Amino acid sequence: MSRVILVCGKGGVGKTTVAAATALAAARRGHRTIVLSFDLAHSLSDSFDLEQGLFSLHGGLPVTVQPNLDLQELDVQAELERHWGEVFHYMAALFTSAGLSDLVAEEVAIMPGMEDLVALMTVNQYYKEKTYDVIVVDCPPTSESLRFVNLMTTIEWYVSKRLKLDRAMVKLTRPIANRFTSYQLPEDGYFTSMSGIFDRMAGVDELLRNPEVTSVRLVTNAEKMVVRETQRAYTYFCMYEMNTDAIVVNRLIPSSDGYFSRWAETHAAYAAQIVEYFAPIPVFKVPLFADEVIGVDRLAQVSEALYDGHDAAERFVEGPPYSFEKVADNYRLTMNLPFAEKTDIDLNRVDHDLIVRIGAFKRHVTLPRSLAQFKQTEARMEGQRLTIEFVL
Repeated sequence: MSRVILVCGKGGVGKTTVAAATALAAARRGHRTIVLSFDLAHSLSDSFDLEQGLFSLHGGLPVTVQPNLDLQELDVQAELERHWGEVFHYMAALFTSAGLSDLVAEEVAIMPGMEDLVALMTVNQYYKEKTYDVIVVDCPPTSESLRFVNLMTTIEWYVSKRLKLDRAMVKLTRPIANRFTSYQLPEDGYFTSMSGIFDRMAGVDELLRNPEVTSVRLVTNAEKMVVRETQRAYTYFCMYEMNTDAIVVNRLIPSSDGYFSRWAETHAAYAAQIVEYFAPIPVFKVPLFADEVIGVDRLAQVSEALYDGHDAAERFVEGPPYSFEKVADNYRLTMNLPFAEKTDIDLNRVDHDLIVRIGAFKRHVTLPRSLAQFKQTEARMEGQRLTIEFVL
């Protein structure tokens, strides 16, 4: 079975380096691997130090960089031209009619979210066709990644509620619009292309939520602001029922007696907190190297420090340790707590954090903003699962 590994985190924490090192490690284990980026500011090629032009994306197609390892920086415009020309050309013509130049119109025709669509379809295609054993995705910053994994909800609504209706309305009103206005409604090929896009997305939501296939690996730095965002991201991925199987603490400053001694102490303290916050999710630590990590040799050093002999394609956690669900107007949090008794559990709430203490062990659960006005009422143990109810 193929594996999909989403490398996510706050901008600037080193996601691209971790994604590249993960893919390299998997490829050297013999897995047919691809690492792909759908961030508009691609830097995967730079990470591997490939010789190319400043804005070259290899046509948005995979390129082999090592044995068993391909790299792909998705070119949304090229992908739309190749497969959904009717959609792209109509959107460009629409903006041209609004007074934009042809060049600018083609650029803005790539609407927000199109890169997410292309990325999801590409991952879905590679998985269904078994093109690769391991698909590593270098995701954009956290907020965009969350939009990426939540996109199917919007798409399913549009397909079920609006697509056929819009197609019928356009067909009915096109003769009138073409006769009395300069505004051109889309031809039927536009809706055929849209249907093709949605068909290629079929099943991707189950794919992302399948813990046997897809894992999220959250990259963070040992700094307060970054750790807090990582906690929030972890909570939201749990809400989307996606499995986070590792936390990567990147660029840890080693102990020092010199200028960076205070930084080293701060990093060590936050690294210890991260282990506590995210238990039982494993935490992998990568030191700050003496020089920039560019090229295959340096990426290999990162992969060795990161996985320490483990297979990068391994599932380090079988499933999310907790999940949220909405029940009527209230919410429910369910946590896996094997071997715990209800009398052993102590719950405390500090702002957006729910702190679950069992003896000397603490687990911090960062609550979604939507639960800010809710308070927990009932807590009960059902087998090895703790269930907490939240009401207004």
